[in-house]
Amino acid sequence: MRINTRYIAYAAVIAVLYAAVTLLFAPISYGAVQFRISEALMMLAAFTPAAIPGLYTGCVIANLLGGFGIIDILFGGLATFMAALVTYMIARKTLDSKRQLLRLFLLPLPTVFFNALIVGGYLPFVITMPGMDGAGFLTLMAVSVLSVGLGEIVVTYAVGLPIYQALRRTNIFGNDGKRDMSFGDTHEK
Repeated sequence: MRINTRYIAYAAVIAVLYAAVTLLFAPISYGAVQFRISEALMMLAAFTPAAIPGLYTGCVIANLLGGFGIIDILFGGLATFMAALVTYMIARKTLDSKRQLLRLFLLPLPTVFFNALIVGGYLPFVITMPGMDGAGFLTLMAVSVLSVGLGEIVVTYAVGLPIYQALRRTNIFGNDGKRDMSFGDTHEK
């Protein structure tokens, strides 16, 4: 992986897109029940390693401008970084043509998993109700993990995978015939 002007430009554009889409849909992007449409952009990590810092930066900016404070900035960013990194790693794994459907199922899973556990795990700490007892808090945590996970499933599979499939047919990330980052296969033009 080379960090050059193209890499920095991709990361910057992805960061701006993520933050802008999150803020555009702010009413459904934040809270215990959220459908963060910008999470569909997590599929960009299947095409370029520049998406990893881009998605992370976009999430940090979005959480800085509209989130739940420092916990959301730090841990939301961490969840996004980890999900993007694992998505990139899954995309680089070479699979034969019979297993391409498996890849489509696997690519969104890191986003669902890390956000459900990390974001769903800390949201009850930043949105707790006064006078809530231990059992109520545990119930809120379970509901938070499940609702964030459900939101991620809907967004990444219903919106993210179609974006992935559409981008897969293009050369927008300029692989220049060297390596198709979406499948990890080498090919010549």
